[in-house]
Amino acid sequence: MDDLGGFCCQNDRCPVKGTRNGGNISLCGYIDKGHRIRQLYCSVCKARFSERKGTVYYRSHLPQEKVDSILQHVQDGCGIRQTGRQVRVKEDTVIRYVRRAGAHAQKLHEELVAFSPSDP
Repeated sequence: MDDLGGFCCQNDRCPVKGTRNGGNISLCGYIDKGHRIRQLYCSVCKARFSERKGTVYYRSHLPQEKVDSILQHVQDGCGIRQTGRQVRVKEDTVIRYVRRAGAHAQKLHEELVAFSPSDP
C-alpha cells in the first residue's frame, strides 16, 4: 500500500483542505499511461486530483528529472539561454518553469508566514 500521509486535499471548498495525515486521502487510479502519476481521492469532499497538484510539476509534459535539471541550473546561476542549451529545451520552456517555481515559492512563503507565530 502506498504511503499517502504526506498528501492533503487540494479542493478550496473542502473543510479539511491542507490537513496532512487526516486519513481522508486514498488512491483511486493513475493519470498517465505509465502509471507513474497517482490520482488521489478525498473522502470528505469527494474531490479527485493529481498528486502533482499544487507543485511545479502540475500539468507538466516534461519528465520530472528534466524540470529538476532546469531549476537546478538556474539556481546554480546559469542564464536562461545557457540552461536551455544544457538541458536541451527552448528558452521559453526555461522561463515558464522558472516563473512557475517562483510563484510556487512565493505562495509557500506567504502560507508559512501566515502560520508562524508573530514576534512579541
